[in-house]
Amino acid sequence: MRSHNDLQLPIWLKSVALAIWVAAAVGAFLPFAVGTSPFDAVMRRVPNDEGNWWHILIGAPFFLAFPMIWLRLRAFLSGAPLPFGGRRALWIVSGLLMFGTLLVEAPFLAHRAGTSEPQRLAVIAAGLGIPLVSISRLAARWRTIGATRACIAILTVAYLANASLCLIVYGEAKFGTSSRSGWYLTMAIIWPMALELVWVLFGTDRTVRQAEAVS
Repeated sequence: MRSHNDLQLPIWLKSVALAIWVAAAVGAFLPFAVGTSPFDAVMRRVPNDEGNWWHILIGAPFFLAFPMIWLRLRAFLSGAPLPFGGRRALWIVSGLLMFGTLLVEAPFLAHRAGTSEPQRLAVIAAGLGIPLVSISRLAARWRTIGATRACIAILTVAYLANASLCLIVYGEAKFGTSSRSGWYLTMAIIWPMALELVWVLFGTDRTVRQAEAVS
């Protein structure tokens, strides 16, 4: 059975998580590569008028930070479970954006991305591996993980799959000559996000209850 308040964590931990996602929201407007931010990519404002559907697909998942901030604030202030309609909307959005990331993976799967083999494999592992492993684990823990925690997990999965792919692709030395503060910010914040995701997906029920008992 899922508890009525399924995100009873220490206030300091909730605050840290919220701050990380606020930073992620700021990062959506910072230059990630060649002076272009995820917002620019979504608006197709890419140097040399190269903006296309591919840029929209890689820019959009960065804006998952905003529903995550709303979800975190809601859990922080009330702790009440998210209504079914809200949960369904978050899952649909996350699923669509993960499908978009899968489309971005297509050139790498088809050996047409022009990248080295190690980089190609790293991109595939990030864009495909993170969602596959995480969703499988979510399905296994569905009855005990809690509604709010499950929504946080799926939003994190969709964000991390795309962000990891972008960090790998745009981490090449050739992109180092342009402003990319968003790249560095994203590199810093994905690690605590990933740690929380691992804790949610693979922490034992006893570990979760012990953490909640601190609040």
